[in-house]
This record gives sequence, structure tokens and C-alpha cells, in this order.
Amino acid sequence: MGAVAVFSLLLAGSAAALEEAAPEEEIEVDAVAVDPAAQFGEARGVRSSANEEGVASQQRVDALSDETETLFSRYSNALRQVDSIRIYNRQMRQLIGSQEAELASLQSQLDRIEIVGRSVTPLMLRMIDAIDSFVELDVPFLIDEREERVAELRKMMGRADVTNAEKFRQIMEAYQVENEYGRTLEAYRGTLERDGKALTVDFLRFGRIALVYQTLDESEAGVWNQKDRSWDPLDSGYRSAIRQGLRIARKQAAPDLIRLPLPAAKDSGGAS
Repeated sequence: MGAVAVFSLLLAGSAAALEEAAPEEEIEVDAVAVDPAAQFGEARGVRSSANEEGVASQQRVDALSDETETLFSRYSNALRQVDSIRIYNRQMRQLIGSQEAELASLQSQLDRIEIVGRSVTPLMLRMIDAIDSFVELDVPFLIDEREERVAELRKMMGRADVTNAEKFRQIMEAYQVENEYGRTLEAYRGTLERDGKALTVDFLRFGRIALVYQTLDESEAGVWNQKDRSWDPLDSGYRSAIRQGLRIARKQAAPDLIRLPLPAAKDSGGAS
């Protein structure tokens, strides 16, 4: 009886204990389900995550905006460059057109020059031949110098580095020199072939009117006879006149009147 009573009491106590414990566990579970702090923390976490996503999105937007501005700036620069190139090309087309016209004009001029050159070259050769013949038939003064001038002109005509204009200028210069000989008084020393011997003499030229010579010792004198193409001797009466003429030609005396021996006068009875 005693054991049964004790067991009954223990069973009753356990039941009472279970009855007291059960409601407390249900309240604790209900408290966890509706905890405001947990809900706030969860909401704050969601908000923080949303903020981070917003910041990241804004950063992407800003980056895209910067990239867009950069691309737009490049595009604008490209448009300006294209416009500049278009203007430049238009100007170049005008310039090229002008240059092509200029080249055509120059080519036309070159063609005309070539035609003129073909006609000028034979003319210049004939002019040189004329000088050569003139020197050969003229009064025989400065023969070596004048023949050398003609030889240089002929050599010049075969040079490709000398323009036709320069060739023509030098030929005309030779003509001018020959022309000047007819208006000048000149004295020079040279050699004269006499009886197969070279004789050193002083030549005195009065333009192309007269050419006389006199030996250095004044023992012999002569005048050129253009008609006979030979030297005529002069008597001693001309020695003083020739001596004075040599001094005047050499600027050693003032210009003065002198007796001039002329072969034509000799034919009529005496030189004067």
C-alpha cells in the first residue's frame, strides 16, 4: 500500500510537473516567432543589401554616362576632322586643277621652245660660219685671238649643259667684239713672217682702215694691202708717225693727228 501510494504520488507529481512545463514552452516558441528585434535586423539587412545594390547600380550608370560622354566627344571630334578633311580635299582638288593647267601651259611653252630651238640652232651655226669667214677675209690683226674665239664658239655648240639662250648670247658677243674693232685704235706686239723667218714687230691698227707694222729697231715698216692681201713696205718718212701712233694707242701720249698710210693713196701717186 505504501509502495503504491509512493508511485501514485510520483506519477501525480510528474503530471503536475508536465502541466506546469508545457505552457511555458508554448509561450517561448510563440515569443521567438514574433521577435521584433529579429524582424528589424532582417529588415535592416535587406535595406543594406538594397543600398549596396543601388550604389553599384549608380556606379554602373555613372560609368556608362562617362563612357557615353567620351564616345560622344570622340564622335564630335571625328565629325570635325571629317569636315576639315572634306574642306582640305576640296582645296586640294582646286590646287591640283590649277597645277594641271599650269603644267599644260608649261608643256606647250616647252613644245614651242623645242620648235624654236630646232630653227635657232642652224641659225647660230650659220652665224659662227659667217664670223669664221669674216676673220679669214678681214685685215689680219689678232689672228690667233680671233680664230680661238671662233673655235670656242664651235666647241660651245656641242655642249648640252649650255642653253640655246647662252649660246646665242655668246655668239652675239663675238659679233659685237668684231664690230668694235672697226672703231678702235690698238697697238700690240706680235710676229710677222718675212722671207721664211718670224720677225717680232709692233702692230698698229687704225680700226679697219689701216694696219701697219714696224720693227722694234724701227728699221722696217709696212702697211697691209687688203686688195692684194699682202704687206707693202713703207719708207722711213712714216717712222715718226707710226711711233707717235703707237704711243697714243698705248695711252702714253694724248690723241693727236698723224699721217696715215693708205694703200689706195699709193695707187694714185703716194700714201697719205
